[in-house]
Amino acid sequence: MSLALYGHPFSSYTQKVLIALYENGTPFEFRCIGPDTPQHSAEWLRRWPLRKFPMLLDGERDVVETSIIIEYLQLVHPGPVRLLPEDPKAALDVRFLERFFDLHVMNAAQHAVDGALTGDATKRKDGLAMSVEKLERAYGWLEGQLAGRTWATGDDFTLADCAAAPSLFYADWTHRISESHPRLRAYRSRLLARPSFARAVNEARPYRPLFPLGAPDRD
Repeated sequence: MSLALYGHPFSSYTQKVLIALYENGTPFEFRCIGPDTPQHSAEWLRRWPLRKFPMLLDGERDVVETSIIIEYLQLVHPGPVRLLPEDPKAALDVRFLERFFDLHVMNAAQHAVDGALTGDATKRKDGLAMSVEKLERAYGWLEGQLAGRTWATGDDFTLADCAAAPSLFYADWTHRISESHPRLRAYRSRLLARPSFARAVNEARPYRPLFPLGAPDRD
């Protein structure tokens, strides 16, 4: 087996790549990074000392950064589901929304997570407040963008949806998407029902106690 993915099942960015792999039924070995697998951690750090995962290993080639990994898979290990359109302008729309979900949803939720991880009550409160402010802006914008769309950019499931699924999953745990955003709530539900993401969510269930804000009893 030439492909190996280093990451953790509870990691949003690992899930982003797992969705792409599962969408196309791409064979790969998952190498979990954690205290029970020191050999995987050592090899990952040897190859990528910046300590960011996931990392895809294809033979002896290391591929990092989730967007690049998914585009690499489409180029080198293509499957029946094309996650980036062939048309350059349509591809730009997909890349833009993929960046939006990473930068303005997942990273926004991360402020609350980071604050909670400090163990400091003030930093926890401030981190959550910052997340709420940023997420409300993102939720409002997305509500308008999703009008008439099944998936992030239209009728086709793409790279943007690979980013949206874990981003909205954890963001909603951090700051619930309100009923004033019905399109966004429905979109999140469609993502959770997508077999590729449902599989990633189920594989991560044992790790829910790790969520520092307290994982809700749902999803």
